[in-house]
Amino acid sequence: MRIARGFRKLLWLTLAVSFALVVPALAQDVLAPTTLANTDCIKCHERQPLEIAEKGAAHKTEIGCQDCHTGHRPKVANNIPACSLCHSGEKHFELKDCTSCHNPHQPLEVVLKGDLKAPCLTCHEDQGQMLVANPSKHETFACTFCHAQKHGVIPECVQCHKPHSDKMAQADCKACHQAHKPLALNYGPQTPSVFCAACHDDVYLQLQASKTKHAALDCAFCHQNKHKTVPQCSDCHGLPHPETMHQKFPVCGQCHNTAHDLNNWPSQKEAGKKPNAPGKDLKKGTK
Repeated sequence: MRIARGFRKLLWLTLAVSFALVVPALAQDVLAPTTLANTDCIKCHERQPLEIAEKGAAHKTEIGCQDCHTGHRPKVANNIPACSLCHSGEKHFELKDCTSCHNPHQPLEVVLKGDLKAPCLTCHEDQGQMLVANPSKHETFACTFCHAQKHGVIPECVQCHKPHSDKMAQADCKACHQAHKPLALNYGPQTPSVFCAACHDDVYLQLQASKTKHAALDCAFCHQNKHKTVPQCSDCHGLPHPETMHQKFPVCGQCHNTAHDLNNWPSQKEAGKKPNAPGKDLKKGTK
């Protein structure tokens, strides 16, 4: 009986000593700071890592989850960082409510909502300056009127505008027009004359009917680079006649009519009236 009692005392004493030694060590392990890895985040957060893996851009290659989310709730009350912690120094980064356009896990997949203009111009300054310097209806619209819903979307002109002729398609618009300065027409030397004829059909038909060498020239050969450019005859022909003749008739059209209807003066019968003095109607049909 005394042996049994002694054994029980020894057993309880052993348990007490073991508990005194193990519990503090166990408590120390539980309370020790834990470093999380990205693989730990994936255990609970499935969608965000998938988004980053698909289109995370620099947020995938340059940083990990803990670089932005420096703690976890409930220990950290708010573990969603402000974008300005990393992104600063540019006008665009001064905008508020970044997540209205950007998903931080897919930062370059910009989704546009509502009528936006000022935010867009913080990055696209050149386009904004072009619109202001070249007033047109395009300048009155929000950027998202044309570039709707998703960043980088470039609409076709024919979605809003009817082509000048049935011979023209969307690809032909940019031969003369730029979307951010649509009324400043600029074109190259290879621009087909039929493009010009879409608006200037009367002049084009006159030129086609001409029996002079001018009929073989494209419109862009004379009216170079910029719409409404009107060259001087002397640019190509110099002063082909004696000086006294040029002094007497300083305007080429006084003798040669218009460049599109060269050397083809209407008869008095065709005109239905006494012909005008030479040079009076030089601008007629030269739009």
